[in-house]
Amino acid sequence: MKLNELKPNKGARKRKKRIGFGIGSGHGKTSTKGNKGQNARKHGNKVGFEGGQMPLVRRTPKRGFTNIFKKKYEIVNIVDLNRFADGNVVDINSLMEKRLIKTGSKAVKLLGNGELKKKLIVKVDKISKQAAEKIKAASGEVK
Repeated sequence: MKLNELKPNKGARKRKKRIGFGIGSGHGKTSTKGNKGQNARKHGNKVGFEGGQMPLVRRTPKRGFTNIFKKKYEIVNIVDLNRFADGNVVDINSLMEKRLIKTGSKAVKLLGNGELKKKLIVKVDKISKQAAEKIKAASGEVK
């Protein structure tokens, strides 16, 4: 058997329906759309159109709102700071280098999960009380 001899099984591949090629084609004149009516026209329905009935999206109740000014923080736990050497400055750029955060555009919040064994100088946007206490207990600084 050679590659050029391979063929699909009988009935596995159907021919495309050729619409609008005249009456003799079997799909001519009205192009399988029937006579007149909404579905025979050039354009179909819009997505979500329910035949004039009030669409589901509009009849379900809406609650609350989305605050577009909400600040999003990337979370870093204090146990992750053990990757840094003693006396290092921990800021957004150094956290990106160690791949603890993904982007430099977002703000960073430091949480107090775990133990800190290094003396570090931490410069982040937000810090929890527990994290600040653990940094000071390890004789580090919070700026």
